[in-house]
Amino acid sequence: MKNLKMYESSDKMISLIKDNYSVLQALGSFGINLGFGDKTVSETCEMNGVDTYTFLAVVNFTINDFTSNYDDDEQISVPTLLHYLKASHSYYLDFQLPFIRRELQESIAPQDQVGQLIMRIYEEYAQEIHRHMMYEEKTLFPYVQSLLDGKPMNDYNVETFSKHHDQTDKKLRELKLLIIKYLPADAHSNNKLTATLYDIYNNEEWLRQHAEVEDHIFTPAIRHLEQKVKQTDVTKNISSMVFKGGQDNADALSEREKDVIVGVVQGMQNKEIADHLCISINTVITHRRNIAKKLQIHSAAGLTIYAIVNGLVDIRSVKL
Repeated sequence: MKNLKMYESSDKMISLIKDNYSVLQALGSFGINLGFGDKTVSETCEMNGVDTYTFLAVVNFTINDFTSNYDDDEQISVPTLLHYLKASHSYYLDFQLPFIRRELQESIAPQDQVGQLIMRIYEEYAQEIHRHMMYEEKTLFPYVQSLLDGKPMNDYNVETFSKHHDQTDKKLRELKLLIIKYLPADAHSNNKLTATLYDIYNNEEWLRQHAEVEDHIFTPAIRHLEQKVKQTDVTKNISSMVFKGGQDNADALSEREKDVIVGVVQGMQNKEIADHLCISINTVITHRRNIAKKLQIHSAAGLTIYAIVNGLVDIRSVKL
């Protein structure tokens, strides 16, 4: 039966663990060490550099059987989630898979052909899990880090991951059923197999929770991050365009080019500008060509706006 209590930052961490011992594995993945005494959840998280809100989101989500919706939650810390998922992968690949392998090997006699076939199925399962998690390690996680760094990879997005994020525990269920149905054992081996099955069931549940956290918390958080980075890029581009079309290019103009602009704004023709500035008409034409190239402005009206914005003329002296 699920514990439907929603834990808060003010709850004691020890109370959370006493109510739900399965949280112990999550603590290690978040980087929270034991020995926290009677500290609250927030105190323990702060002591270990973990975002409290994200920790509680994952814990309450898994404890309450994924009843919450985090699609619109912008408070989730992506760096905290990224650390949690990476550590979870390490836990499963480096500890759980080898542990179950050893348990199976100790429970199956070398001459037991059915048992050896079951071991083969387990190895296939382990390879499948390894491929799945290595894909995330080499593709998804670096992409997320690139978003955090503000330099997203252009050839990837979280929807690509979401569409191909299949459950990987089918072989684990098959393995469990084959052991129950077809692997005879004496009393001693039966005890070992029973213990191994118990661990397989726990791992099946762990994988389900891991996949649900990725689908319902991590993926929405990455969508928010993608939108934020995209909006930032748009803002930067707009600012860059304004800047380049404004004072930056005003500084790039020569004083003579500014004088030519003022002449255009005052309604002078090329010859009048040349006479006023004591230069040739060809020089005026060259200046106007360079002005258009620098500012990307080709009309007299556009140059008038530019001259007003950049203080080359007083708006009161311009006939609009």
